[in-house]
Amino acid sequence: MAECECLPKCPFFNDKMQNMPSLTSMMKKRYCLEDSSECARHIVFLVLGSEKVPADLYPSQAERAREIVSGQ
Repeated sequence: MAECECLPKCPFFNDKMQNMPSLTSMMKKRYCLEDSSECARHIVFLVLGSEKVPADLYPSQAERAREIVSGQ
């Protein structure tokens, strides 16, 4: 898999989110550098656009992303 196309502007990848989890480096490797298809931020970005990605959404919150996308 390739790097996510959102890396240059992603607040998570660029350490711009509040309360970054202690496992940030592992999450970046998994969701940002290897396979962005399960990244919650990327899921919302692809369907609704970058302006609809919640500031507090972490890559591991795929279920929350699916709820956002489905309008719940």
